[in-house]
Amino acid sequence: MIRVWLVAAAIGGFFSVAAGAVAAHLAAGNAHAAELLRTGALYGMVHAAAILAAATIAERSVRPDLLLAIAGWSFVVGVWLFSFSLFALALTRWAWLALVTPFGGTALLIGWAALGLSALRH
Repeated sequence: MIRVWLVAAAIGGFFSVAAGAVAAHLAAGNAHAAELLRTGALYGMVHAAAILAAATIAERSVRPDLLLAIAGWSFVVGVWLFSFSLFALALTRWAWLALVTPFGGTALLIGWAALGLSALRH
């Protein structure tokens, strides 16, 4: 689980940096696409760090914590659905991708709630 989270964080971080670069250099002529890329990059990078934090906490835990596992997986799913749907929407203009984004945002919220509850339990 921890190794998968680390890989997911690396992928999220990588694509967030790439999206930020595309927003700054290639999408400058399309303000809407640039904003989608910047938003996805910001959320992707912040939540890549959250995945790393969850992995670090899980690795140091004496016993498995279901809430921490929910947090980590929710962050992974959230980054992939939220940030990656924004990246794809900006680059393809396929409007249906906007329907995916709220599911990613919900996953991110679940991740933060689960992380907070896990912290309160310990």
